Amino acid sequence: MNKVFFIIVLLGVPLSAAGTFLGWDSTWMFGVYSVTILGLASYIGRSTDSLSVIAGPRIGGLLSVTFGNAVELTISIFALAAGYLHIVLAAMTGAVISNLLLVAGSSFFIGGIKYKRQQFNIYDARHNLGLLMFSVVVSFVFPFIFAEKISDDEVLWLSAGIAIIMILLYFAALFFRLVTHRGVYAEKEENGDKEHETPEWGKWKSIIILATAAIAVALVSDQLVDTFEDVAESFGWSEVFIGIIIVAIIGNFAENIAAIYMALQNKINVSVEIAVGSTLQIAMFVTPILVLLSFMFANPMPLVFPTEALISMLLSVFLAIMIINDGDTNWFEGLTLMCAYIIIAIGFYFI
Repeated sequence: MNKVFFIIVLLGVPLSAAGTFLGWDSTWMFGVYSVTILGLASYIGRSTDSLSVIAGPRIGGLLSVTFGNAVELTISIFALAAGYLHIVLAAMTGAVISNLLLVAGSSFFIGGIKYKRQQFNIYDARHNLGLLMFSVVVSFVFPFIFAEKISDDEVLWLSAGIAIIMILLYFAALFFRLVTHRGVYAEKEENGDKEHETPEWGKWKSIIILATAAIAVALVSDQLVDTFEDVAESFGWSEVFIGIIIVAIIGNFAENIAAIYMALQNKINVSVEIAVGSTLQIAMFVTPILVLLSFMFANPMPLVFPTEALISMLLSVFLAIMIINDGDTNWFEGLTLMCAYIIIAIGFYFI
């Protein structure tokens, strides 16, 4: 697969540059940009994985989640600047749904085929699930309910206030896990069965590849956003479908591959951390940052999701909690999550 991604990047980056410069057909370039971003995302994933081995599992997990969400954040910022507020909210919705149902589901399913039962750190999982309830059920539902009873300006100020609180709580959660309670709820296998892993690349090589891939993603994402209108008209897709399904799949590609790989190595705890941790970062950091950044542009974005998007996120959270809360998983639970994602995707296709 690494050779395939190398060929994709080797061909995709020059084609993206040539297509942009020569003004090639937007629909065709949408595919070129998307595939190129997938290839670049694999390099972001591999470089952060190498840094994870060097820095340790806790810091490494945070790096993997943060740079795994870099693609979504970059695309969303350019979409925000272009005025595609519906696509940005849809992309955040898609990131939450994709992480909880597709990323977790595919890793549980594929890992469960190889191992009949896989167990993970129940303390970390329940801590993250509690924050997930707060970020989606409390912080997203609250402005949705009040949006109909207050003015548009008041909705924006309410959204900004909630965004600041969520960011502060997110950093407090990091401080809790990495500083004050570091190792308090550590798994036994983290101390007993820990293997000596060798990073694919050294520290500086990983940093250089990571920085280069991130810059390339930013440049290609800028061009990808410019094709949204033409693609929507050509295929009959709505902005909501593009954001929730297409952008989310592109943005979560590196995380999905990493989660599946970890599940196959029977490191299901890392897979859960990738799926739920990435969802938390989207809900508690990336989305609030986008809300605050939107005040710099012509059309500020309120933290108010469409009804169908909010319901989809709530159902995804409740289903994930029911499956993850027991501390172990199997292929059937993974299949259940994947089927839920397919049902939601079909629904949004017809909107």
